[in-house]
Amino acid sequence: MQETKPRKTLDCIGLYCPQPLFQTREQIDSIEVGEILEVLADDPAAEEDLKRFAKRTGHEIVSIEKQGDVLRFLIRKNK
Repeated sequence: MQETKPRKTLDCIGLYCPQPLFQTREQIDSIEVGEILEVLADDPAAEEDLKRFAKRTGHEIVSIEKQGDVLRFLIRKNK
């Protein structure tokens, strides 16, 4: 089983589109291939944006959890 412990956490709570997407793109570049970036966001558009981002860039969304109003994404860097 692959490690799902995030290497880094990005807190985007209180930020709105397109900030969570821009910051996720920036942070994913700062981790190694195979590592996981945890993104916390409360912008309803973040789920769609980050899913599309992962698909377009070849990264993998390991999980999406909703905790109240906050979405927690685990994104594995694939390349």
